Amino acid sequence: MPRTAIPYATPDISTLARSLRDQLARLGPTPGHVEMLNILARAAGAKNFQHFRARYGAPEAPPEPAADLARVEKLARQFDAQGRLAQWPAKPSQQALALWALWAALPAGDTVSEPVFNGRLNALHTFGDPAILRRSLVSAGLVSRTLDCRDYRRIEQRPPPEAQALIGRLRRG
Repeated sequence: MPRTAIPYATPDISTLARSLRDQLARLGPTPGHVEMLNILARAAGAKNFQHFRARYGAPEAPPEPAADLARVEKLARQFDAQGRLAQWPAKPSQQALALWALWAALPAGDTVSEPVFNGRLNALHTFGDPAILRRSLVSAGLVSRTLDCRDYRRIEQRPPPEAQALIGRLRRG
């Protein structure tokens, strides 16, 4: 489960230090993580960490930036009607976005040999260079490969907003 940051503040550092000292002295051995959270929460006036969390809540996650749809449309023109990449983009930012579209077309959870992976990449582009796509996918952290480069596997993750927009645009045709 991802860790959620919860801000912590105390109106009086001296009272906090005194409370921490007293609670740690009662415990004896060094407390674990959860007990430390409870100690801090009690020092701030809450019954335990769960009550502290309920009182102050977790901060809201910052909203995802909106996708630049003009950029998505511009890159979508480099794909043919079947969703295959017609040419390798010149700009690194466009390459990165194009890789997400290729990543989305790869099956999740499959570990395949290099020849099979090259065959899948060849079905996703028309310019005849699976090696650049293969290396770029690995470098971007979208695909993993074994040390001997024999087996490849898609790495599951959430695409950024522009990549999501491009993937959706290509699926609609």
